[in-house]
Amino acid sequence: MEFISEPWPWYVGGPLVAIIMLLLIYLGKSFGFSSNFRTICSAMGAGKSCDFFAFDWKSQKWNLLFLVGAVLGGIVSVTFLGGEQIPEISAATTQSLHEIGIHSVGETYSPTEIFKTYSWGNILLLLIGGLFVGFGTRYAGGCTSGHAISGLSNLQLPSLIAVIGFFIGGLLMVHLIFPFIF
Repeated sequence: MEFISEPWPWYVGGPLVAIIMLLLIYLGKSFGFSSNFRTICSAMGAGKSCDFFAFDWKSQKWNLLFLVGAVLGGIVSVTFLGGEQIPEISAATTQSLHEIGIHSVGETYSPTEIFKTYSWGNILLLLIGGLFVGFGTRYAGGCTSGHAISGLSNLQLPSLIAVIGFFIGGLLMVHLIFPFIF
C-alpha cells in the first residue's frame, strides 16, 4: 500500500507516460483534457447553435472516459490514500513567501491565507484565473497537458511554441504579477 500512496520515481512514471503516448500515437489519438469541454458541449447539443461544437463527439468517447477516470482517481486518492501531504519547499521560496505575507508554507498543502475561507476577492481571483485559463486554452489550441505531452510527442511545432509560451507566462505571473496581487 505504501508504494501506491507515495510519489512514484521518475523511472516508473516517465516510462508509463511514454508507453501511453506511444499507444495513443499508434491508435491515431491525441491526449488533452481541454478537448473534453468541446466533446461534452457537443454531446449536449451545442452543435445545433454553434459550428465549433458540430462534430462527431462519439469519436472522442475514450477521452471522456479518461476524464471520468481522472476524477474518480482523485476521489479514491483523497479518500483512501490521502492525508494532508505537505510539499517540500526550499528555504529561499519559503522566505520569499513569508515576505509577501504567506506564512502557512510548510504547514498546509495550499496557502490558508488565500484559500482558507471564500471571500469575494478569492472568488473573483478564481473566476478571472479560470477565464484566463479557458481563453488561453482555446487560443493556444489546447491545454498544457495536450501540448506538452501529446503535441511534443508528435513533434508538432505549434505545441513547442505553446509550451514555451506557457513557461514565459508562468514566469511573468510569478515574478511580475503575483507580487502585486498579494
